[in-house]
Amino acid sequence: AALLSHRCDDTAAEQAADLALRQINAHRKEGYVFRLYRIFSVREHPQEITGSVFYLVLDVVDTECHVLSKRLWKDCAARSAHTTVYGQCKAIIYINRARNIAHLNTYECTLQRVPPRYIWRVCPDCPVDDCPTEPKYLEAAVQSLAKFNEESEQTHYFSVLNVTRASMQWVVGPAYFVEFLIQETSCSKSD
Repeated sequence: AALLSHRCDDTAAEQAADLALRQINAHRKEGYVFRLYRIFSVREHPQEITGSVFYLVLDVVDTECHVLSKRLWKDCAARSAHTTVYGQCKAIIYINRARNIAHLNTYECTLQRVPPRYIWRVCPDCPVDDCPTEPKYLEAAVQSLAKFNEESEQTHYFSVLNVTRASMQWVVGPAYFVEFLIQETSCSKSD
């Protein structure tokens, strides 16, 4: 059977993109939930009995939700333009609506950050992304978490698991911005 082309705003195309993106995000173990920016292309290969295989090319952007949150992409806010990671995911998904089956066969996502020169052209004072493994960002995360541990009413202390995003902005001196994952420790605040 021939491949069918769909318009990108077609209901079948939108449903296939939604199901594929949900499964892509569920499969990922690090980074941030991808949000659909637009459907670049979609082709459908109807199967003999029921169901279809969809070949999708999806343009995606980073959200503010870490993949460990398990939140759906539609429930996550996209990042502001100067902090966006954008890219494209190619996915092959089998969908059988009659039997309520959606199986992601394969996917590949290619991502890139907005280059700093473009950010500075539009927003010269905006923070610029940096390598989150630099010691200065871990130190900033530890200081921030120490304040949280001190002021929270949690029964245990938390520790930094890892820094997931980092940026720097020069004001009077350097200002560091960090996003990080935390984990509860066995250390009780009452001890």
